[in-house]
Amino acid sequence: MHHKTFVAAAVGLGLVTLSACGSTDTGGATDSRTVTLVSHDSWAVSKDVLKAFEKQSGYKVRVLKDGDAGQAVNKAILTKDNPQGDVFFGVDNTLLSRALDNGLFQPYEAKGLGTVGAEYQLDRDEHRVTPVDHGDICVNYDKAWFSEHRLTPPKSFADLAKPAYKNLLVTENAATSSPGLGFLLGSAARFGDEGWQGYWKKLKANGVKVVDGWEQAYYQEFSGSSEGRKAGGDRPLVVSYASSPPAEVIYAKKRPGTAPTGVSYGTCFRQIEFAGLLSNAKNTKGGKAFIDFLVSKRFQEDMPLNMFVYPVAKGAAVPADFTKYGPAAKDPETMAPGRIAANRDQWVRSWTSLVLK
Repeated sequence: MHHKTFVAAAVGLGLVTLSACGSTDTGGATDSRTVTLVSHDSWAVSKDVLKAFEKQSGYKVRVLKDGDAGQAVNKAILTKDNPQGDVFFGVDNTLLSRALDNGLFQPYEAKGLGTVGAEYQLDRDEHRVTPVDHGDICVNYDKAWFSEHRLTPPKSFADLAKPAYKNLLVTENAATSSPGLGFLLGSAARFGDEGWQGYWKKLKANGVKVVDGWEQAYYQEFSGSSEGRKAGGDRPLVVSYASSPPAEVIYAKKRPGTAPTGVSYGTCFRQIEFAGLLSNAKNTKGGKAFIDFLVSKRFQEDMPLNMFVYPVAKGAAVPADFTKYGPAAKDPETMAPGRIAANRDQWVRSWTSLVLK
């Protein structure tokens, strides 16, 4: 996510994170045997899984990475009349209405969509997007810090505003970051239209720190991540993902017996990511085949340890380490797409004025 892949370790795990630089690189876009995927920076797939798709379908896959999810969506909208590729992956439920309202995608009902849970199909009437994964944006905590200070980690949104947790939390800018926006929407879902601003006033008074993006928050400010400890991070609470603890275990140089970080499950917001066939795509046939691949069992089972998200296909197995150290939230905050569409931009403006000024 723009936010989920732990890049340094991924190099040694055989993950394919193909990238091309910028919108000026259009080589292969008109080749009918090439499918071009536009995505955020966290796209990753195992080499053998991608090669199997290429062999079976006859298409070569080319990937263009375009930064954080919000940045990638905005750029795709600006270039929709002459798109960079054929398929876009990585628009989530927090930004979905912006993409749909701007006509970013053309309808396509993926083969295999019947295996995808109905709760993830937020555009089931028109099929402009296909659900690919889900995850939970949640506050993570540094277990060692809380143990040393003999303090119980926060369990809920409300806990974070208590004096015991003053100057401990770092979050991402809701205007520039997908997890930052998700955390804002989670607070709005929890406290309602009338209550979320009062909640953020309390968080601000309690010393919440805001940074631009997830990487800065998690790798530099958070004391619980391996990189954060090296960087001198001094915030033991960070807005991240329920799937971050298993990444800390799996990518550790010396595998620990338990995850060094935990999840405050009362602070979670459910995120769903989608793929869509871009309007004006040059290779619609290849794009459709690739979207079919994204909901196939092989890709869905390959995804958790590559992008640290959960599959949406029923029956897709999830690795034991993933479920042991990063189980999905049982009762996350959610919000209907229509409510997000109606309020998101105004909420972000109000949040910016309230928290950053």
